[in-house]
Amino acid sequence: MTTAGRDELRTARRLSAAVLAVSDQLTVPEVLQTIVDTARELAGAEYAALGVPDDDGSFAEFLVSGVGDEQRAAIGPLPRQHGFLAVMLREPYAQRLADIRADPRFGWWPDAHPDMCAFLGVPITSGTEILGALYLANKPGGFTEHDEELVGVLAAHAAIALTHARLYDRNRELTIAEERARIAHDLHDAVAQRLFGLRLTVQAADLLLDRDPAAARERLAEVSTLAREAAEELHAAVLELRPARLEEDGLPSVLRKQVQILDRAYGPRVVFAEDDPPVLPPAQQTVVLRIAQEALHNAVRHSKAGTITVSLTRHGSGGAALEVTDDGCGFDVAAVSRAGRSLGLRSMRERACSVRGSAAIRSTVGRGTVVRLEVPGG
Repeated sequence: MTTAGRDELRTARRLSAAVLAVSDQLTVPEVLQTIVDTARELAGAEYAALGVPDDDGSFAEFLVSGVGDEQRAAIGPLPRQHGFLAVMLREPYAQRLADIRADPRFGWWPDAHPDMCAFLGVPITSGTEILGALYLANKPGGFTEHDEELVGVLAAHAAIALTHARLYDRNRELTIAEERARIAHDLHDAVAQRLFGLRLTVQAADLLLDRDPAAARERLAEVSTLAREAAEELHAAVLELRPARLEEDGLPSVLRKQVQILDRAYGPRVVFAEDDPPVLPPAQQTVVLRIAQEALHNAVRHSKAGTITVSLTRHGSGGAALEVTDDGCGFDVAAVSRAGRSLGLRSMRERACSVRGSAAIRSTVGRGTVVRLEVPGG
């Protein structure tokens, strides 16, 4: 095979690997990192980056390739949308420059930022919307039209990954909203039943008051019990419908309250256990809570379990481990993943990855399921 043929085969293989990453069980950050690494390699660039903007003038995601960890730390926090970083988020076509520094639209970079000359920018678009951009720099001899085409293919697949992530998040938010509404409805029905029973018991006590005072006192004791149970149900409804106050109540307290609500509202017995969990930073607390809610949602809806256990323990040096275990029907994890129905595992992994943690699921048909999350401390 000729050198040109080998180069074409290598390019095809790298493109294929990047495309397959989009449909694999990787998290979105992992897919985007694969794409930016592939773009840098195939275009022969020294540096590459992929930016996804947020709504505050910065970036929700900014992945780089060719820059070491020490240099990244020296550069500082995520960049703002300025210079050519911003140009690529406003203009829906590629930019190829022999020297980015000579262009009047060039802004600046921090002192520790690597010096860059030749530049190729390709927007990541979905229809008329710009979702982000790929940035490449420093290719000897400059970037070519062929480089632009290759990077354009990768940008198109980055758009697919980002669009899928958006759809997944929207569907998940809708599911959560529907579930919250259903829980509220169930709790409302439970409280209504308590109040109806309370009314009947009061009427019975009133009828017995003159002719059988002892029986009337028994009914009044029942009134006290029913009133207490109704108050507990109302309190549970308020806890479920209000946002979790992690900073005020702490993660163990919030988890315990949510477990108590589910234990009342559903068939399975739901219990909470803790063993000296550390006080985590706010970002880690939020991730643990959201993954616990996701795993509990799956267990309650799908496991047909008799008991669901949520445990929060210390892990490593200052970190924490969460486990949500059920004794339900279980399932074939590999088969579910192949079918593209991950029961929220992809979302859990992405959340865990965002705080340098890890999430895993173990399940056996007929023997239940364990979801385990490990997060580092601050």
